[in-house]
Amino acid sequence: MADTSNATPKHLWVVGILALLWNSVGALDYVMTQTKNKAYMSAGNFSQEQLDYFYSMPTWMIFAWATAIWASVLGSLLLLLKKKLSTPVFLVSLIGVVVSSIYSYGLSNGYEIMGGASAAAFSAAIFLIAVALYLYARKMTSNGVLN
Repeated sequence: MADTSNATPKHLWVVGILALLWNSVGALDYVMTQTKNKAYMSAGNFSQEQLDYFYSMPTWMIFAWATAIWASVLGSLLLLLKKKLSTPVFLVSLIGVVVSSIYSYGLSNGYEIMGGASAAAFSAAIFLIAVALYLYARKMTSNGVLN
């Protein structure tokens, strides 16, 4: 009989695929925003005040946002490849989320500009998903699923 103690649980594939899809949406948003894609940015989704907010972010904030986005995409891919490197990569992403949230809600008027409580709730969801992905990857590593 084969040893199945380190067999890949089905939930890893579900979590990995959902994580990659979720984080790909964030990556698309980041790219469209940073390239000032007219079709995306002028589709009625953003007010002029919101556009000004995006386009005037300090470089360190853009770096934190990029770190959060691209580390989460990489972490998702590493998770699907069953690599334990996904754990520290998801942690880097989580740090990027925290730093960008500090800017948005503590150092700027992002709360008001981006929609108040609804924007904060969405940011909270992003934070909670980032925490969950980090903890999930850490658990899969400790269980010997990721190598």
